[in-house]
Amino acid sequence: MHVFYTPDIQDNAYVLSDTESKHAVRVLRVNAGDKVLLTDGKGTLYHAEVALPNPKRCALNILKTEHVAAERPYRLHIAIAPTKNIDRLEWFLEKATEIGIDEITPILSFHSERKVIKEERLEKVLVAAMKQSIKAWKPRLNPILPFKEFISAQHQEEVYIAHCHPSNKTPLAQLCAPHKNLTVLIGPEGDFSVEEVELAMQAGATAISLGASRLRTETAGLVACHTVNLLCSTP
Repeated sequence: MHVFYTPDIQDNAYVLSDTESKHAVRVLRVNAGDKVLLTDGKGTLYHAEVALPNPKRCALNILKTEHVAAERPYRLHIAIAPTKNIDRLEWFLEKATEIGIDEITPILSFHSERKVIKEERLEKVLVAAMKQSIKAWKPRLNPILPFKEFISAQHQEEVYIAHCHPSNKTPLAQLCAPHKNLTVLIGPEGDFSVEEVELAMQAGATAISLGASRLRTETAGLVACHTVNLLCSTP
């Protein structure tokens, strides 16, 4: 079933945006009477029927509303340094959304090579992944923040920093459990600096390991996302 993103839906009738209307009619070839699914990204799915397949104003009638509670018995926030190749960050956002994540914050680290991102483009990646995986919740994407500013603003119970420096680190898998609010920090290609790791730990963060291999930034982010999803969802 085709899925459309409708963040401003309120009534029993809805007209898709210009972009979604064109995609629905010209690309997907929907016809009057076809059933489609709408998601507002805020926890509600709408079962709808195409009333008027106009490529500029595709009109729908809402047949049924389905409120979806929080899908996971935990909350995951990943703060990740944007990769030099933005495609790799977009890949991470796509896959993390499919697996399950609540919030993402791009962070500027000492070794960051990319200091500017296009939030509008990244939002489109999140929306596309949400639609593809038929989810009712869209992850929250925060504005990019300097590492120190991000750390000073953290008040969650569980904050973890993944890094490759020689030190005592706890495997993330040993720390996962349901009903936790977790924030995981993933550094840039050059890793977090020693000073950044020390600053995070002074603020209460726990140093973690994601395994024996040295991982790319986007791979580390996805490993953290999958590990938390797998183990925090298990009673």
